[in-house]
Amino acid sequence: MFELLGERELDWERIEVFQVDERIAPDGDPDRNLTHLEASLPAAAGGAIRPMPVGADDLEAAASRYAAALPAALDLVHLGLGPDGHTASLVPGDPVLEVSDRPVAVTGEYQGRRRMTLTYPALDAARQILWLVTGADKREALAKLRAGDRSIPAGRVASERAILLADAEAARS
Repeated sequence: MFELLGERELDWERIEVFQVDERIAPDGDPDRNLTHLEASLPAAAGGAIRPMPVGADDLEAAASRYAAALPAALDLVHLGLGPDGHTASLVPGDPVLEVSDRPVAVTGEYQGRRRMTLTYPALDAARQILWLVTGADKREALAKLRAGDRSIPAGRVASERAILLADAEAARS
């Protein structure tokens, strides 16, 4: 999606791209979402990207600083869906699922890494949510998302202003 966005002629000086989540890993690490984001967008977009400060010594303080830089409501939030029903870094069983007093939090370990993520209050305040779901391994989670099943983390994201795009493999019932 970001590669397609990068092909558009946009006034990048008027755009801010905030990260939804990020793995706590060194700069340039292939596990980092930022690494892929920077590779997908044109050089002109570099100043528009607002990376999550996952290299900070005090991650909780860094999450608070990032939260303070967020607008009251993001215009558009792009979310994916994991086979286990996670979205952003809101993963099954993590205590961060219950965070309601701040828009950004630090998770426990998931798939070998801790992460910084937007929480439900930040996601639910967004003016628009865009879900992009691909792959046969997401079928069950997609069905639960579409049903509003709150047993999966993605099912707890407000859906009133959501657009859902799924490929044929994910959508096949």
